[in-house]
Amino acid sequence: MNELNEQQKKNNRTVIIIFAMSIIPFCIAWFLSSNATWMGGGTNNGKLITPPITTEFKQFVGYDEFSIKNLHEIKGHWVLMNVVPNKQCNKVCQFAIHKTKQLRVMMGKDLTRSRRLVLIAAEFEQTVEQLLWRDEKDGDEPAQEDKRLLKVKLSAQLLDKLNKARKAGISEGMLFVMDPLGNIMMQYEPEFDPYKVKSDLRKLLKISQIG
Repeated sequence: MNELNEQQKKNNRTVIIIFAMSIIPFCIAWFLSSNATWMGGGTNNGKLITPPITTEFKQFVGYDEFSIKNLHEIKGHWVLMNVVPNKQCNKVCQFAIHKTKQLRVMMGKDLTRSRRLVLIAAEFEQTVEQLLWRDEKDGDEPAQEDKRLLKVKLSAQLLDKLNKARKAGISEGMLFVMDPLGNIMMQYEPEFDPYKVKSDLRKLLKISQIG
């Protein structure tokens, strides 16, 4: 009888945990939408996506060998997502990816709670190295600059969801934030300020107990 009671308690706890994990992102979205000023003002701060764009891990397909092997790292982490919606990644696009790299380093002790990912259009015509920012004055080799960047093929299904959330379409250099449960819930315009994004992320991480 005691064993039966213990098993029942474990089952109840499991149900509660699953319910909590499913409702957390919507609670965060509700909190932020109800407390818009809490996220700070300014045109460069992120816009909340309501309802969040839900995704499944199987929708993300690694673009290169490194990404295929390491794509599992996005599970359970906050993900900073740059999007390359066109056949080529121009300077605006490259600089946005570079800013996201700087942003993650700026997170300090929270760095391990996040990952970076680039969604690449299926008809992309450049090499992976051409995604990376190169400061010609410094002579940096782009292939050496960003070895941990995950690259993913942008599926038609996910592109459709992003376009519906954007309405005006996806611009070169945009940034999206996905929570540890796979919900894309924040968006930033191409001219985003990494310091303001860092401020938003710090607040999200503070109120979140996941990722």
